[in-house]
Amino acid sequence: MTDMTADAPALPWYAHPFWRGVYNSLPALGLSAAVLIVWEAVIRVFKVPTFVLPAPTAIIESLIANWRALAFAAQATALEVLFGFVLSAIVGVLVALVIVRFERFGRALYPLIVLFQNVPKVALAPIFILWFGYDLSPKILLIVVIAFFPVAIDMLAGLQSVEPSFVSLMRSVGASKSKIMLRVRIPHSLPHLMAGLKVAITFSVIGAIVGEFAGANQGLGYMIQFASTQLDTPLIFAALLVVSVLGLAFYYVVEYAEHVLVPWAPKFDPIHSAG
Repeated sequence: MTDMTADAPALPWYAHPFWRGVYNSLPALGLSAAVLIVWEAVIRVFKVPTFVLPAPTAIIESLIANWRALAFAAQATALEVLFGFVLSAIVGVLVALVIVRFERFGRALYPLIVLFQNVPKVALAPIFILWFGYDLSPKILLIVVIAFFPVAIDMLAGLQSVEPSFVSLMRSVGASKSKIMLRVRIPHSLPHLMAGLKVAITFSVIGAIVGEFAGANQGLGYMIQFASTQLDTPLIFAALLVVSVLGLAFYYVVEYAEHVLVPWAPKFDPIHSAG
């Protein structure tokens, strides 16, 4: 028997996934560096006051000087995002399953969910603070009402987009609605669900910051609000940078989970799609 692995040609070093990732990141890194250089130059040339718009170097200095406080605040916000996102995913999935499984009840429930989604969530934040105080609960609840909708809608689209011939085939062999849901609709909806979860994780970060704006004694939103009262604009930008990095990290965790759990889901490749 021929050893196929021994005959396989070795991949060049630049074909390794790590180096391909580095190569694919170069355009974004180059563009970011160009923007920062132009930003720094504009601030220095036109002598823009720091409290109006700080230079990137001032933001980095503030980031270094306040790293302990920023790390503590990021930890509090990350906890809110994590709990809120998990609950949003559970609520969104349950709503989609109920609408599809119980059609009549779903027809009554769906318009109410859409109606509720149009309520400005910023207006709900003070009410949640009034009901639940300043601890973790109101922030998590606010994240849930903001982030469950994309999960529910995307999974609903997946559950309802099954080929009718598959459903008819299952019915012809005597499969119940529950079995069709379990064997056909749910597996088919998983790529849609992962797309909804990627949207929901970004909404969760926004929800946590909005909740902390409404009332909190810790977290990055609280830190941004406190820095704004002190006209400490570099600290505001430093906190915004940490929020962005936190959101980016959560997003890629969800994307990695999609890669592992639903490998057949279509992937977005900006380089090849542009070609």
